[in-house]
Amino acid sequence: MRIREAEPKDARAIAELHVASWQAAYRGQLTDEYLDGLSVDERLEQHRRTLEEPRSDWRTWVAEDAGRVAGFAVTGPSEDADADDRTGEVYAIYLDPERVGTGLGRSLFEKAVGDLRERGFTRATLWVLETNELARRFYEVAGWKPDGTKTHERVDCEMRPTVRYRAELGG
Repeated sequence: MRIREAEPKDARAIAELHVASWQAAYRGQLTDEYLDGLSVDERLEQHRRTLEEPRSDWRTWVAEDAGRVAGFAVTGPSEDADADDRTGEVYAIYLDPERVGTGLGRSLFEKAVGDLRERGFTRATLWVLETNELARRFYEVAGWKPDGTKTHERVDCEMRPTVRYRAELGG
C-alpha cells in the first residue's frame, strides 16, 4: 500500500469509492432514499474538477493498494468561521468498505494530519455525523476530541447533526 497525492486520472476511482463508502457507512444514519440516489457521475464531476483545477491550498490524498485506489482524504485550511489561519481541516476521509478495520484508514489519516502539520497548521478540525459512532471512535483513538460545536446545516448530511472534532498539531 502506498499513499500519494491524487491526480486527475484518479477522479473516477475516487467518485466510485466516495459513493460506495457513503452507502456503507451511513446506512441507517441517512435515509435509504438519499443514499440510493447518490450518483457516481455527479461525484465524478466534483472530483474531476477538484483534481483538474485544484485550489492551491487543498490536497487530495489516495491510498493505493495493488494499483487500485482503496481510500482518499482531502485536507486544507479550516473553512469554519471561528478558525484562524493556523487551523487546518480534514475535509474528508473515505475508504473502500471492505478495507475498514484493516489499518489502511489509520495510515491515510496519519498522512492527512501529517500534511497539515507540514504546512504549518498548529491545530486541525473535522466534522462527523453525530450518529457515526464508528468514525467518532476512530478519531478519538487518534487523539481527537469533540470541541462542543455542532451544526445542522450540512446539506450533504440531510441537515442531520454533525459535530466538530479538534486536535492540536504542535508547532
